[in-house]
Amino acid sequence: MEFQSEMQAAKLLKAHSHIWNHIFNFINSMSLKCAVELGIPDAIHNYGQPMPLSQLIASLPIHPSKSSYIQRLMRILIHSGFFTTKNVANDDHEVGYVLTDSSMLLLKDNPLSVTPFLLGMLDPILTKPWHKLSTWFQSNNLTPFETEHGEMFWAYACHEPKLNEFFNDAMASDARLVSKLLVDDKCKGVFEGLESLVDVGGGTGTVAKDIAKAFPQLECTVLDLPHVVADLERTGNLKYVGGDMFEAIPPSNAILLKWILHDWSDEECLNILKNCKEAIMSKGKGGKVIIIDMVIMKDEKKGGDNDDKSVETKLFFDMLMMVLQTGKERDEKEWAKLIFSAGFSNYKITPILGLRSLIEIYP
Repeated sequence: MEFQSEMQAAKLLKAHSHIWNHIFNFINSMSLKCAVELGIPDAIHNYGQPMPLSQLIASLPIHPSKSSYIQRLMRILIHSGFFTTKNVANDDHEVGYVLTDSSMLLLKDNPLSVTPFLLGMLDPILTKPWHKLSTWFQSNNLTPFETEHGEMFWAYACHEPKLNEFFNDAMASDARLVSKLLVDDKCKGVFEGLESLVDVGGGTGTVAKDIAKAFPQLECTVLDLPHVVADLERTGNLKYVGGDMFEAIPPSNAILLKWILHDWSDEECLNILKNCKEAIMSKGKGGKVIIIDMVIMKDEKKGGDNDDKSVETKLFFDMLMMVLQTGKERDEKEWAKLIFSAGFSNYKITPILGLRSLIEIYP
């Protein structure tokens, strides 16, 4: 009986700890946001060697009364893997802070910096709707974003400059990362033999510019809403077209949908994909649609990029789509249903973009 009592106590305490960890999960993201806003990654990087706490404090734009708190902020960020420590040169007793691979991606001058994405996703405009999630479940609103702000995401962005600006910056920062990977040797084959490509919802052309540069024989077009591309001019083999992907897509050998379909419901995705098929069929035989999106695998726990943390991140994004948009992240079965329902005959999924996959679909 005593042993059973001890087991029950251990289970109780483990469950209690599990709940606490989830209650306070937001502290990780808010601590990281604070470090970025204070410029901590850049300060450590610019120092050029392990940076002692005293030097870090002296370099930051903080009030003197807050100096003693920096060590506590750094402690949790070290635990989270964003910084580590090394001995200061010529002093075996003092340690200094250094960057990790993750914090290197938070440097403002890093061309692949994800800082705009971090600051955008953690802006109150996007975090407040999470407080209305249970309210949304009891209403007929389409999204918790609508419950909080009174209108849907895209409509709100049209008249709220702050949202429009930080969202565009966030998407551009992500596009820079993806475009670098797309023109890498591992992915180059996907563009071979193509004469034309339309980047649907390509914004200001961050991805299309890199593709056009890497493949000068490829005629590239960015399709986005008229107000997005109004002031953008053709350069070389890259041009811009104002339009609506729900209405029509310019004829092309290939259509690129980079992180587009997860924003939309199945019905809306079918509309987009049918327009994609019409666009590539009008160019004659062949052609394909290139999708960059997440695929929630059924056997995610078998290792590689499909470890527990990757699964969790994909589920985070699925919930994000539920809160902000009408979309969702899909498993392969759901992707296949969409693809075949839109009239395509085959597809290929290549998981070579980290959390996202390259999905090629054929008419």
